[in-house]
Order: sequence, then C-alpha cells, then structure tokens
Amino acid sequence: MSPSETSNPTPPIVVAVGLGPAGPELLGPDARDAIAGAARCLVRTARHPAVAVVSELSAAPVDFLDRLYERADRLEEVYTDIVEEVVAAAQTVAADPNESGAPDAYVAYVVPGSPLVAERTVELLRADGRVRLEVRPALSFLDLAWSRLGVDPLDAGVRLVDGHRFAVQAAGERGPLLVAQCDTRAVLSAIKLAVDDPAAADPAGAGSAARDSGRRAVVLHHLGLPDEHVVEVPWSELDRTLEPDHLTSVWLPRLGAPVAAELARLDELVRTLRERCPWDREQTHGSLARHLLEEAYEALDAVDAVARAGPEPAPAAVAHLEEELGDLLFQVYFQALLAAEEGHFTLADVARTLHDKLVSRHPHVFADAVAETPEEVAARWEVLKKAEKGRASVTDGIPAALPALALVAKLQRKAEALGLSAGSLEEHRRHIENGLDRLLGEAPGAAPDASGETLEAPEESVRLVGDLLFSLADVARRLGVDPESALRTAAADFRGRLAANE
Repeated sequence: MSPSETSNPTPPIVVAVGLGPAGPELLGPDARDAIAGAARCLVRTARHPAVAVVSELSAAPVDFLDRLYERADRLEEVYTDIVEEVVAAAQTVAADPNESGAPDAYVAYVVPGSPLVAERTVELLRADGRVRLEVRPALSFLDLAWSRLGVDPLDAGVRLVDGHRFAVQAAGERGPLLVAQCDTRAVLSAIKLAVDDPAAADPAGAGSAARDSGRRAVVLHHLGLPDEHVVEVPWSELDRTLEPDHLTSVWLPRLGAPVAAELARLDELVRTLRERCPWDREQTHGSLARHLLEEAYEALDAVDAVARAGPEPAPAAVAHLEEELGDLLFQVYFQALLAAEEGHFTLADVARTLHDKLVSRHPHVFADAVAETPEEVAARWEVLKKAEKGRASVTDGIPAALPALALVAKLQRKAEALGLSAGSLEEHRRHIENGLDRLLGEAPGAAPDASGETLEAPEESVRLVGDLLFSLADVARRLGVDPESALRTAAADFRGRLAANE
C-alpha cells in the first residue's frame, strides 16, 4: 500500500503548549506532559527564560524557529511562515508511523506565555483546516501583572493592547490599559508621543508643571524573574527608565487624550463654530481658499525656521511650528465639513482615502514589491500614480499655479523618476556659463545697469533667464537643496540686511 492509503483521514494533531511568563518553575504539569509526549517539538523562539526545559523534557527532535524572523520583512510574514512549518511537521509525523511510532502522534508547538493570550500564530493554526489544534493552557504574563498591580481586570474593565500598534488600538480609549510587547525604546517613545496626557484632563488654567505631576505610568519588566522590576515612572521618563525587551509591559491606569480623541474634539469644535459663529457660517470653499493658502505659507515659514536651526531648534520655534500646523489642520477640517454639508464626502472619507492611497502607493511596505532606495520608491510612486489616475502623463495634475521654482523642481523630480535627465552637472555648468555670456554680452536689448522697475525685456532675454534658472534649479535639486526654500532663505537673509541698513 502507498502511504496515502494507510494515512489517517483525520487532520494531524498540533498541541499548542505555553511556557508560562517566567522561569521553568511556573511551567505546569500539563504543559510538561505535552512536551514529553510529542513526536516532534517546534519552539517559536528561544528567547524565553524557561526554554531550556523543552530540550530536557522532550525525547523527540526540537526545532527553534527564530531563523524565520530573520528572513521576513514583516511580522505577519513570520507568523505565516511559522504556521507552514508547524503544519508541515504535523503532516510528516502523521504520514510516517515509523517516525512517530503511534497513530495518535502529535507535534508540540511551544510558545512563550499562554497560547491563548496575544499569540497570533495560535490563532492562525486554529483557523487552518489542515491540522487539528489542541491547546494546553498556561499562566501568562497577565496573571503576574494583575498580581503585581493589585488589579481585578474584569472589575476595572482593563483592555490589553499591543505596544507596536498603540496609536491605533488605544485611539479614543480612556483606560485602564495594559500595553504588551513594549520590547524597544522606540516602542515606548511612540506610546509616549501618542498620548497628550495619560492622566486626567488638566484643571482649568493648569500649567505644564501641574500636567507633568499627573503624568505617570507603571513599567513591568521581567515579571517572575530574579531581576523583576515594577516601577512607577513620570510620563517623560517612560522610554528612559530601563532597557526594555520582549518581557516588558506598561500599565496605564487612565488616559486623557489619545490622538484620535483630540482629533474628534477638534472635529466637534469646527462643527460648533460653523453653527454658532457668524463668520464661520458665511464661509464657502472659495472664500476659505485664500486662508488655506496663507496658512500653508505660514506653516512653510515655521518649517523653514525649525529646519534651519538643525537638530536642536529653539523651543519657541518648535511651538510656532506646532501652532501653524494646527492652523493648517483647521482649514482641512473646515473644507471637509463644507463638503459633508453638501453631501459630497466627510472628514472620515478624507482620512480613509488618504490611508488607502498610502497603502497602495507603498507595495514595498505592505505587499511583495521591493524598493531599497528612495529613488526606487519615487519611481514606483510615479508609475502607480499614473496608472491609478488614468493619466496620459506624469505631469498631469501638477498645479500650473505653483511658484515657478517649486514647479520646475517638481517637474525635474518627475523626469528623474522616469529615468529622464535634464543633463549632467557638468553640462549644466557649461550651459549656465554660456547663457550668462549671451545674456550679459550679446542678448538684444540687454541693459545690465537698468533699474529693472519696468520688468520689460526682449523675448530672447526672458527665455535665456528662464533657461538659466531652470539649470540652477536642477543643480540645486541634485545637491539636495530645494530651490524654492533656498531662494526664500536668501530673500529672508537679504531682508534682514536691508532692514538693518535702512
């Protein structure tokens, strides 16, 4: 008989086993028996304080799957690869009685903590019809966390969120929250920045000192291990207190203002102003256009001020940028509200459209495409945008009313993304030199010493100057300089000298 004729028609068995939250002393007898009786053991990661016990208990081969983390770009890919490895191992054991020695042989899939808590691979295995999943419950880090915090999670209404997705999962939440997977300083920093005030809202008129006094969190690190730390820290020190790893969590008893909550408050305020303020009631898309333009330029000035200051801008410059970005955001909210009143779209539609567009334009992040350099990303962006919009040219949609230098730089970036070039830097140098010679020496009607008040010149001179500016803009762009910003900076410097010498 062939192996297929003798194989069991029922799916092969995978037993998910949890190692518990800390050392081997917290590993229960049920989990130990499951490991000892397995035909094969696959361990998701060797990064666990109790992992050594697996090799001690198992008489079967033990395979650690950490290698899968190294070859995938995204965690979801890692989880999929792990599931495929576990399923393949279970199928091999079920199909080869010589390897397993018993018709009810199974593969033990060993995971940190509890298989039932924050274990995506177990969720995927449960939904996979190729295997039959059995679970051996275990202690999780949650059990130790409730003990250390003195919290009844049901009574308190605690929600568990993933530190890597905190800004999304905690949006609109008031707490309490237990934040898991706080494994790097970057994750802790992102949590800190995602919340304006994790304590209660400020008393009326309270200053920064009063706010800081209420901003605290509890860091839970290596629970159940000899170096366990449960430390209450000021909010500003959340990412500075200790070196986090995969056994680090954060307890937030109460949140005040996650990002989504603040955006919702702003949306409500814009609606209130529209209803009750005489000025706001009279506005239209057209009447707001100049305000949108002015706010955009004011935000640009604030961006330039911060950029010129280098890595440590003055607090006043940063505060000014925050204010100007808020003014610009208000214009976006107002325009979206007008569109909603007209039945066209809502602010949620704007956010969703932007979200979906960014996902589709980044297949190297969210799909299988490969882009290793910013240039490759830009080139793919242009191709996707052209196909998405059904445009005949990548230049379609570029506003002709852009400031001239900004328009030139944008067109040159489009050309470069398509592999086209306006010439090498050496070619630009020769072109600029020849153009200046012609402009200042041979161009008809050239009058270098004229005041320029009339701004009238022969067509040939206009084209020569335009040619020179075009080449200079391309040179600036290739040197990493935005020509529009560079000229604005030069104008600001000259303005200062002019005012000083009046």
